[in-house]
Amino acid sequence: MKQVTLSIKENKFQFFMELIDGLDFVELAEQDDSKKTVINNLKKGLEEVKLFKKGKLKTTPAKAFLNEL
Repeated sequence: MKQVTLSIKENKFQFFMELIDGLDFVELAEQDDSKKTVINNLKKGLEEVKLFKKGKLKTTPAKAFLNEL
């Protein structure tokens, strides 16, 4: 496997990481687990929103959720 070192502007870093994360032939070695976990959780959440909008997923009303707390 070849390695490439890049310098990326701070304001474009997150976009770049999300872009290359979608490539199956790229292995991200320098991304810490917490950032990767956050990105994966965001992706999962957005997929759930899409399913809800299509009527394929039921959700709990906010009031019921707060009552459970």
